[in-house]
Amino acid sequence: MADKNPIAPDLPESLQWLNTKYPVQLSELRGNIVILEFWAAGSISCMHMHADLQYLKNKYLDHLQIIGIHSSKFPHDNEISSLQKSINRLHIKYPVAQDSEKYMSRKYGIKLWPAVVLIDVTGRIIGRLQGEGHRRALDKLIRQYIERADQENLLQRNTVELKARPEAAGVLKFPTKLLAGATHIYISDSGHNRVLETNLHGRVTRVFGSGSVGLLDGTGKEASFNSPQGLALIGDFLYVADCGNHAVRRIDLQSQDVLTIAGNGYIGDTSIAEPNNPTAVSLNSPRDLSYSDGVLYIAMGGQHQIWKLHLVDNQLSILAGNGQIGIQDGSLDTAGFAQPCGIAIDAFRIFVCDAESSAIRLLHTTSRQVKTLIGAGLSTSGDVDSGWSKARLQHPQAVTFDAQRKQLYVADTYNDKIKAMDFKLSSIRSLDVGDGLDEPDGLSLWDNTLWIANTNAHEIRKLNLLTDEVEVFELNEPEDF
Repeated sequence: MADKNPIAPDLPESLQWLNTKYPVQLSELRGNIVILEFWAAGSISCMHMHADLQYLKNKYLDHLQIIGIHSSKFPHDNEISSLQKSINRLHIKYPVAQDSEKYMSRKYGIKLWPAVVLIDVTGRIIGRLQGEGHRRALDKLIRQYIERADQENLLQRNTVELKARPEAAGVLKFPTKLLAGATHIYISDSGHNRVLETNLHGRVTRVFGSGSVGLLDGTGKEASFNSPQGLALIGDFLYVADCGNHAVRRIDLQSQDVLTIAGNGYIGDTSIAEPNNPTAVSLNSPRDLSYSDGVLYIAMGGQHQIWKLHLVDNQLSILAGNGQIGIQDGSLDTAGFAQPCGIAIDAFRIFVCDAESSAIRLLHTTSRQVKTLIGAGLSTSGDVDSGWSKARLQHPQAVTFDAQRKQLYVADTYNDKIKAMDFKLSSIRSLDVGDGLDEPDGLSLWDNTLWIANTNAHEIRKLNLLTDEVEVFELNEPEDF
C-alpha cells in the first residue's frame, strides 16, 4: 500500500449525519477503499459527480465505501431538513455528513466543489480530484488498489448500515417545471421520471414515461426519461428538457410518440461539433425551455450557456455564454452565466435566472447584449425586496413573464418564495402564496392564474392574480394508469 502517504484525518463528532443509523468513522472502514465526496446541494457539477459515484459503488459493492461531506455557500442548504430533501431528490444511497462550518473541507484542503479524496484500505490518502468528470480515473485507481489489497490479503467487507428517510408516496414526487394551457396542465414529475398531462380539474389524463430511469423513445409509457424538467408547447408537440439524460425530447400529443431531437445521452462541453445533427451533440443538463418564432431556446445549466434549436432547419447553436461560470455582462459571446435554470421570453427580451449567482439576467436578441437586472456576484445572495440594484435572491430556479402587468415572476427557490419584478418601478416584491412553500422550482402563467411547482412539498399550487386566492391543485391519477 501507499506507506508514505498520510493517514486520512478522521471525522469529528460535531458532524450531523443523514442516511445512516450511526456516525461513521474512517478507522472503522479499514480494509475498504473509501471515497470522501465533498459536495454542495444545488450544484449541477455535484449532481454529475453523484451519478459517477453511484456507478462506482454498484460496480465495487463489496469493497468500496462512499461518504458524502456536504457544505454549501447558501444558508438554505445548511438546514438539515433541506439536506434530507436533496439526498432524496438526488437518490443518494450512501452516508452523508453535514459540514456546515466547512471544517472537513479545510482539513482536507478542498477549495472547489465537487471534489473527492480517495483513501486506501490502510486508511491512507492516495489521491485528490477536484471538479467533475473523473469516473474513468477513479475506476482505474479503485480497481488497482483493490487488486493490490487482495494480493496482500488486506481486503475486508465492512458495511455501513444505512437508514433512509424516504418521501411519502403520492401522485407527484419532486415536480419541477410545469406548463399551463387553456385545457391542460403539463407537469414534469421529475422524481418519478415522467411527464403528466392533467385536465384543469386535476385528473391525470395521460402519462409519458415508464417511471424508470432511461433514455428510450417510444409511445406514452413505453418511453423513459431521467429527471425531466423544462417544458415548451408548440402546436401539437410538447418539448421536454430531459435534464438527467442531457437531451431534449419531443412528445407528439396526437400519437403520444416520444422522440429524442437533441443530445446523445452523454455530458458535453461548450462546443457543437455537428450543428446540423443535434442528436449527435453532447448536451449538459438542459434545465428549461422557451419558444419564440421557430426557435426553441435552451437554458443549458451544466454548460453555463443559452443554446437555441431552429426547429425548421434542425440547426443547433450557442446563443450566449462563454461557457465559464460567472456573472459577466456584455456581448453574447463574452457574457458569463452561472447555472442558468429558468428562461422566459418577451419579444426580443430573454430573461434568465442564474441559480449559482442568485441573479436575474436580461438577454437582448437585437442588441446582442447581456445585462444583470438583479444580482451582485457569485458569492452574494440573500432575501431582500427592494429596487433592483439592492434586491437579493437565493438560488432562483424559474421565471415567467406577465405581459399584461409588465412583471416577471421569479421562483426564489432557496428563500421559499415567489417574487414579482415590476418593470415600471424597477423593484421586486414577495407574493403571498400561503404557508408551506418549499423550494419552488417551476412557474407558469395562464389567464390570470400563476401556477407554481412547490417541489419539495410534492404539490402544485395556483395563485389567482385577480383575487389573490391561493389553492393546492389536487391531483387524481386513475388506478389503471
